[in-house]
Amino acid sequence: MSPSNPHRRTDTAKKGAPNADWQPWSDAWTKHVPTLTDRTDLTVLVAPGAGGGAPECFYPALRRIEIDATYIADTPEVADPRRAGHKKIVPTGYGLLVHGCAHAAHSHWVAPPGTAPILAEVAELLEESRAEGRQRGRRRTDRRWLRHMINVVVHPGVAPVDDPWHAGVLAALLLARVDARILTSKDVRGIRAAVTAVVGRPALRRLREVWREAHTVDDTDATTMIELARRWCEILGIDPDRHRLVPAADAGVFAGRLDQALTDFLAAVVGLSPGDYRARILDLRHRPPAEWGRTAPTAGQQQAARHLAERIARARTRNPETVRRGAVLPPGRLRTRHAIAADAQIAAGHTPTAQPWQHRTVAPPPKPTLHLGVLVDLSGSMSSYAAELSSAAWIFAHAARRGQAVTTTIGFGDRTTLLIAPHARPQQVLHMPADGFSTATFCGATKLADQLLDLRHGRTLRMLAVVSDGLLDNTEAGQKLITTLHRAGCAVLWLHPKDLPSHTFEHTTTITVADPVDAVARIADAAVTAIENA
Repeated sequence: MSPSNPHRRTDTAKKGAPNADWQPWSDAWTKHVPTLTDRTDLTVLVAPGAGGGAPECFYPALRRIEIDATYIADTPEVADPRRAGHKKIVPTGYGLLVHGCAHAAHSHWVAPPGTAPILAEVAELLEESRAEGRQRGRRRTDRRWLRHMINVVVHPGVAPVDDPWHAGVLAALLLARVDARILTSKDVRGIRAAVTAVVGRPALRRLREVWREAHTVDDTDATTMIELARRWCEILGIDPDRHRLVPAADAGVFAGRLDQALTDFLAAVVGLSPGDYRARILDLRHRPPAEWGRTAPTAGQQQAARHLAERIARARTRNPETVRRGAVLPPGRLRTRHAIAADAQIAAGHTPTAQPWQHRTVAPPPKPTLHLGVLVDLSGSMSSYAAELSSAAWIFAHAARRGQAVTTTIGFGDRTTLLIAPHARPQQVLHMPADGFSTATFCGATKLADQLLDLRHGRTLRMLAVVSDGLLDNTEAGQKLITTLHRAGCAVLWLHPKDLPSHTFEHTTTITVADPVDAVARIADAAVTAIENA
């Protein structure tokens, strides 16, 4: 949950509109709600896009629970909502209904006028586990369904940076649900370790005292909830009188332990490995639009891929070295200990694995694998570069497959688009249109490249190439990310178009390129040179 996606709204401006296809669900669940809430004045609206931007939302003034149908199923024919067994077919959707009913039955307090937004936000965070705990106390079997919807109300990106505020958010949303007896300690073991690493054991212990006290607060006691929110902020080192707004994540900081722990938790909830879960999220968030053009690679592009793969292979085998290798048969130098071991293995009736002979041979030097990320500016000013760099993305991907390298190409502009993922071998050339109006997602694209290629860790040869005029929407945050990569040993190559106004970043190798072909050649040359000098 975030300030923009609350599950309880006093503002009805974002209320949903009825949908004829999903009307039977709205009617059936409206009839069912009294069983879950002991209230007879509530209605339920099920429709795509309902919930005011959240998967589920309760509107006290309207006495209505809204649920976004996209979290139930693709089609309303998936089940008959009038039958009791339908909840097993759509457990996440039914869990959202139970969650909304928990708020309808127990969230009867409202933050007093003039309350600092940060205090209201903390109180709402604490209300999540408080309301669910009360619901479970009335109806023990509802715990099953509340567990099913955790992965949609606690979404990836809740903790994008490792700071006390976001550690507190995870603690309130997940650790507090353990004491509400919705989750178990085993479920949140990784979350607890990450939160402890950020805020420390004493602070986490005090936070737990706050949320456990919140669980005992009366359903209408707004004063106590706001007082507990103030204590929460003070424990985290935040003065709500001076910092009244909800803290925003620093866009210039990479994700850390909190984000990793949350990913692991959500992956376990849906029964996937963390890698598969991340792949699913990447596809949902950064998939290229369907309207982007696709063409078969030309003979020239195929030849360019083979040529670059050959250059990479030569770079990896340049300056061969003399190495000693073991062998079963001569010639070479006999190693007595290994010969005795081989005889013993034969005498025991085993296939000999010892290599008694040692000889010298010439072999390519060991080279680290190149991890190359290419970021392409898709704002309108870069329109002349889009076609050539689309072609280059296909060439780099196929050359990397043959040359023992890993590459990815990411477009940034109004949104972040993963053009080609690492290890992919695209059959067609995907054409990027540079028709955006901003470069707002540069920071997100850089973080995505780091996530895919592990650019901040030194086990590989790492390089990030950016083709852009550098006129970013958030230059300061972009510089912080570049500096972090530089200090971690990742080379950053920035390619400026010759005829465009530009901004030069520190800690980059900045090159002015004459045209798109020159930009592609420079990236290829830099990659080959990096491998040769590794």
